Amino acid sequence: MFAALYTKAMQWAKHRYAVYWLALVSFTESAFFIVPPDVMLAPMSLAKPDKAWHYAALTTVMSVLGGVLGYEIGVFAFDKIAPWLLDSHYAAAFEMTQRWFSDWGFWAILVAGFTPIPYKIFTISAGVAGMALVPFILGSLIARGARFFLVAGLMRWGGAPFEAKLKQWMDRLGWSLIAVIVVVFTVMKVF
Repeated sequence: MFAALYTKAMQWAKHRYAVYWLALVSFTESAFFIVPPDVMLAPMSLAKPDKAWHYAALTTVMSVLGGVLGYEIGVFAFDKIAPWLLDSHYAAAFEMTQRWFSDWGFWAILVAGFTPIPYKIFTISAGVAGMALVPFILGSLIARGARFFLVAGLMRWGGAPFEAKLKQWMDRLGWSLIAVIVVVFTVMKVF
């Protein structure tokens, strides 16, 4: 199942509009969309390793711009989305990020770039918490940039041999990821 999805993602990564889709996914994921841009960035960087740094930079910039939208949602529209958010499976993550902003402020955004918690929760939380916009943008640039350049760099470094191994292991990796997600959500629900 996952190997077929991987093959399809590699085909999409080579599509002439793939860069535009990467930009759109990167922007929307930081404010409201579900799919993380890594899902497109990794295969695109594998498909065209000479453009990996360009893709990482584009993903970073668009993700930060989308993060500013999420921040603005938190500042100006939280009362409109609060009922949905607090009734969703994101409620525990939102409450945790509010505590993080209260305890760590700027450093919470740096941590956000590498956590499995959806980044949109952090962007909206930063707006709700009233974090200053400039540190929010700087922290987002650092954290998101580090993450996306790491992904693109690994894909560029691994190249075709890495792609062959990845395709071979895709089903195992996919099911393992689902198991990790189930465990994380179970632990979050229990605690």
